[in-house]
Amino acid sequence: MTAVTGACALTPGTAMAGGWGSDGQSNGAKTETRGGQSGTDILSMVRFSGSAQGSGSGKGNVTPVTDWAPPACWYEPRTAADFQKYVEDMYTETVNYPGQHSYAKTAVGQFRDMYKDGKYKDYNLKKADEGTWWVAVQDPDRWMEPAAQRCDEMPFWVVNGDTPNAPNAVTPRVLAELAYSRLRLPETEVTLAPKNVTKVNLPTWAWLDEAKFKPADVTAQINVGGLHIQATTTAKPVALRLEAGTDDADTYPASGDCLINEDGSIGEPWARGKSERTPPCGLKYLRSSGDGTFELKATVTWEISWTGTGNPGPTRLPDGTFGTTQDVTVQEIQSVNR
Repeated sequence: MTAVTGACALTPGTAMAGGWGSDGQSNGAKTETRGGQSGTDILSMVRFSGSAQGSGSGKGNVTPVTDWAPPACWYEPRTAADFQKYVEDMYTETVNYPGQHSYAKTAVGQFRDMYKDGKYKDYNLKKADEGTWWVAVQDPDRWMEPAAQRCDEMPFWVVNGDTPNAPNAVTPRVLAELAYSRLRLPETEVTLAPKNVTKVNLPTWAWLDEAKFKPADVTAQINVGGLHIQATTTAKPVALRLEAGTDDADTYPASGDCLINEDGSIGEPWARGKSERTPPCGLKYLRSSGDGTFELKATVTWEISWTGTGNPGPTRLPDGTFGTTQDVTVQEIQSVNR
């Protein structure tokens, strides 16, 4: 490993981002998150708003139905002044850190020289109006994944209006994919009749209220230097899948997939007079749960698409799912002997 490569471990070219910025934790309310610089860490300058949540695998995350995943790392622009401050701060902190190894000081010095007095001159401050520095940022929740290590290019200069020649350089499409992982979805606990306690061979109706399952959306945008782009990713519920928690059960319909109704609801509420009907969405347990319960899993499939700068769309992204479980007690029907 060369000294300059060693310096890259401390630079935005390969460093783990210190975070996305403010935590932005949300329980479904509108939030906004942004990044910047924290010590010697580069934070993303992408801002999120809408049904978003902060970093971490909080409740409500959508899971793609395929093996596709949003970017684990990407490249974003920085102004010449911001990049200069970052590099100088990193250099000062590294060389003054008590007990710092000499090779680290040498490496960070070589890295600094490249942009200050070497290949580039004074961080291109005299060209500040002509372009920006592009640096790599990692998703802090995925920094240990191999995909997060692929953005390993040294910070590079891009003239305003040019398209960076690097994979995952931030574009409206990349913003839409980043917003995908920030979607905040409601829990999928279904309403049951009978509620939570049912009988063997008794059809149990299941439904979801349309007021709870409205489309969710997140907007991601970045405004740095001459780049100002945005994308909105929207998730729309399209189906509910029921898994009874035991093989000894029938589902309605037989596939276990309940389609969404025109009004946005899923299934149909039970009411008096419907006892002889087959529920459009529900299940029937064929044996009791004994002294325990069955774990009913309800998973909603969400159709996901995006619109944004240069794309009036909508353009589809992979469908996503989010599910929760609930305990159901199934009792034997008691017979009366006379």
